Amino acid sequence: MSKYLEFLTPATKEAKELASDYSLENHGLTYLDRVFWNLNDSSLYEEAVFRNEGHIAFQGPLIVNTGKHTARAAADKFVVQEETTNDKIWWGVYNRPFSTEKFNSLVARLQAWAQGEEFFVQDCYAGADPEYRLPVRIITEKAWHSLFARNMFITTEDKDTLKKFIPEFTVIAVPGFKLDPKIDGTRSETGIILNFDQRMAIIANSLYGGEIKKSIFTVLNFLLTFNDVLPMHCSANVGKGGDAALFFGLSGTGKTTLSADPKRMLIGDDEHGWSSQGIFNFEGGCYAKVIRLSQEAEPEIYACTRRFGTILENVVYDPSSRRIDLDDDHITENTRASYPLEFIPNIVPEGYIHTHPKNIIFLTCDASGVMPPIARLNPAQAQYHFISGYTSKIAGTEIGLGIEPQITFSACFGAPFMVRHPFEYAEMLKERMLKHNVNVWLVNTGWVGGRFGVGKRISIRHTRNLLNAALEGNLDKVEYRKDKLFGFEVPLSCPEVPTDVLEPSNSWGNKDEYWKKYDALAARFIENFKLFKKGSSQEVIDAGPKRFKS
Repeated sequence: MSKYLEFLTPATKEAKELASDYSLENHGLTYLDRVFWNLNDSSLYEEAVFRNEGHIAFQGPLIVNTGKHTARAAADKFVVQEETTNDKIWWGVYNRPFSTEKFNSLVARLQAWAQGEEFFVQDCYAGADPEYRLPVRIITEKAWHSLFARNMFITTEDKDTLKKFIPEFTVIAVPGFKLDPKIDGTRSETGIILNFDQRMAIIANSLYGGEIKKSIFTVLNFLLTFNDVLPMHCSANVGKGGDAALFFGLSGTGKTTLSADPKRMLIGDDEHGWSSQGIFNFEGGCYAKVIRLSQEAEPEIYACTRRFGTILENVVYDPSSRRIDLDDDHITENTRASYPLEFIPNIVPEGYIHTHPKNIIFLTCDASGVMPPIARLNPAQAQYHFISGYTSKIAGTEIGLGIEPQITFSACFGAPFMVRHPFEYAEMLKERMLKHNVNVWLVNTGWVGGRFGVGKRISIRHTRNLLNAALEGNLDKVEYRKDKLFGFEVPLSCPEVPTDVLEPSNSWGNKDEYWKKYDALAARFIENFKLFKKGSSQEVIDAGPKRFKS
């Protein structure tokens, strides 16, 4: 800001109080105007409002608008291909190769562009378990992005620790810096480029906070596998008896909502590691979808949208009353709330437990309306469905998605963030499932009574009751039927859930149409798994669905 006008901003006097001796010159950022180091929440609020980056809404949340990028630019992510990554990355649509030469050229242009600019720095950590914690530095052009980093990662207030802080990975988020496809070899002016050799990621020309969060997740998905830790795109909670549960699923399938259970303590809502000792959260905060959030159905998350420290992305509000409207989707369906984990009342404060999961839940949002609401998987079926990652992309979570959900297969229930081949993660999951005798469930949080536009979204109350029964062991005592196509086991009854809900064909007016639709879905599973047959055991291949004989 003061590159053009020389005046003091609210946090000028405290800008260097918590500075690290490992300065930004070590990243090649020189001749900067001013650097704000490790500012606290209040200071960042003042800076964000002073710079017209956001507005304070009723009861205290900071509302920001991310402009044209209201979701991840998934098609603009690249990984630098060099000696340490060449034969270890799952190259393809999710990990596009980027040359070292082009990266170095890009960094040089960024360093020149940054001269005279102001930056915000947060020195923090990814990984709650101290044994696997990664020191990360988040350098941002925007004050609210610095607050976002404080919300999402694990911070320290210790001055001596911050003074001696040396990052092991650095993210530079510069929405004002546009790429040039002709020079940089990118698809557009936007880019998320990760370099594991130089331990650096650049996020250019995007204000969407989720890019910062997911860049670090992608980094951990690579680095931790070499330390015998399985990185997972899942939420996690634990019951009073120490029984932990993992909830896998893409954005919009219910990970955050279903893991925020008043009866259980939340470990984290999105990203975890499974080590030889137990489960640990990668983050220090939550990043929840809040479109049409209900106080009755999701009281814990709803309360977070109305307090100081929460960042609301693209949420509509009344300028005069400053009251928010969570039902208004005219900016985007992908409205978000970023808040510290401690805003949720019943959490595991350490962010890790040294016990292993008793249950794993694969959340699938079936837009075709044919999958059962819950099914029990054997180990081979669990691997098949983990590698398949069937779900639907929900409106707004990626650029280019319309209102209607898109049926998709996302390996490991998070393919855009998986840097190594899905086989690597699936094998690690198999070892842990078998060693710790884990129950695995497939839960449909999508549609019933017909596809999207015809049927309706399954009741969250029914889903919660089904999950509670599974987690509390009540489904161990009921009878099951074997699914005609997929072969998994579907309970015939469940406490507090109507019996006909467990048979999805009952909600279809035309059962012939239901079975045709279900058979068509089985065909899509089979076609998708052809991509993964090579390297899969015959047992896992055979665990897939069988089509009706014509």
